[in-house]
Amino acid sequence: MTPHRRLRTAAILVAAIALSGCGSDDPLGHPWRPGGPGEPVENLYDGPVLRGQLEGAGSSAQESAMQAWIAGFQNIHAAASVAYDPVGSGGGRTQFLEGGIQFGGSDAALNHDELDRAAQQCGEAGLAELPLYISPIAVIFNLDGISELQLTPATVARIFDRQVTRWDDPEIAADNPGVDLPDLLITPVARSDESGTTENFSEYLADAAGEAWPYPASGDWPVTGGQSAQGNSGVVQTVTDGRGTVGYADASKAGALGTVKVKVGDDFVGYSPEAAAAIVAISPREEGRPEGSLVVELDRETTEAGTYPIVLISYTLACRQYADPDEAALVRAFLSYVAGEEGQQVSALTAGSAPISDALRAEVQAVIDGIA
Repeated sequence: MTPHRRLRTAAILVAAIALSGCGSDDPLGHPWRPGGPGEPVENLYDGPVLRGQLEGAGSSAQESAMQAWIAGFQNIHAAASVAYDPVGSGGGRTQFLEGGIQFGGSDAALNHDELDRAAQQCGEAGLAELPLYISPIAVIFNLDGISELQLTPATVARIFDRQVTRWDDPEIAADNPGVDLPDLLITPVARSDESGTTENFSEYLADAAGEAWPYPASGDWPVTGGQSAQGNSGVVQTVTDGRGTVGYADASKAGALGTVKVKVGDDFVGYSPEAAAAIVAISPREEGRPEGSLVVELDRETTEAGTYPIVLISYTLACRQYADPDEAALVRAFLSYVAGEEGQQVSALTAGSAPISDALRAEVQAVIDGIA
C-alpha cells in the first residue's frame, strides 16, 4: 500500500469510527458526511461522477465493516450515498429477493429455492453472490475472573444443547486444568431471528461435534430454553448483562467478554483474522452453483494447524443486470470499492475481518465488472 493510500485509509477509519459512535439508526445523517448537511468532501475520484442512492440490508455481522465501506466510498464519490440496514441475514435475503433493495448481505449462501427466486428477480443475467466479508464467530461467555476457556467441539455442542449445564462440569474441567471453574448454572444465549451467524455456528456443530449435536444446520436456533436476542449486538448485550451466560456472535462484537479456544486436531485454537483466512484458503468451492455465485464450502472438520473453523463468510448479493444503467454503475462502483485492497483493509482495521486473498479478489472483480 502506498503512503498516500495509507493516509487516506487512516482518514477513512477515523470517519468510520465516528459513524459507529453515532449509532446505526441513521448512519448517513452525520454532519460531516459527503453530500450531507455539512460541506462535501473533495471528490478524490478522477472518473465519471456517480450520483444516486443505493439501498442495502442484511447481515448484522457486517454492520461495522459496512459503516467503514460506506464512509470510504462516499469519501471518493461525494455525490452518491449508500444506506444499509443491519436487519439480519434472513431479512436481507427476503428484501433482496422481493426487489426492495439493490444489494443484500447474507451470512449464508442462498439455498436452491432462494436461487430460483433470485433468478426470477434478476432475470437472465442472474445473480452475483460474492464472499466479501470473512470473520470468525466467537463463542463468548461471562464468568468473573475467567477470560478464556478451552473446549472441544463436542463440549461446545453439549453446552448449547443444554446437556452440560454447570460451569464446573467435569467435561469442561478436563480441558481447563488450573482454571477455578465456578459452581454456576450455564445459561446459553442464542439468536431469536433467522440468522446466518446461527446457520454457520450450527453448521460447525453439525460437522465437527458428531453425535453430540443431533440437529441439522439451520438459520433458526433449534434448541428450546435458554435465552435469545435479536442480532449479534443483542446476543452480546444479553451475555454481558447475565452471569454464567454463553453465546455466539461475530468476533467484531465480542468486546471484553471471555472467549473460547476450540480444539482443532491436537491443539486449541482461538479466533483471529489469520486463522479465519487459513480455513477459507484450504476449503473448496461449492459445486453446482450458478455463474456469478462464488460460494466456499468451509471444511469445518479440518485438523489443519492454525485454522479456526467457526468462520462466517458473509456474501454480498446483487443482480448482474439492472434496468437503470446509472444504478448498475453505482452498484458496480460500490462493490468494486468493497472488494478492493483499500476496502478490505479498512474492514480489517474496523471490524477485525480477514481480507480476501488476491486470487479470490480477481474472481470477485470479474463478476463485478460484468454488472450492467
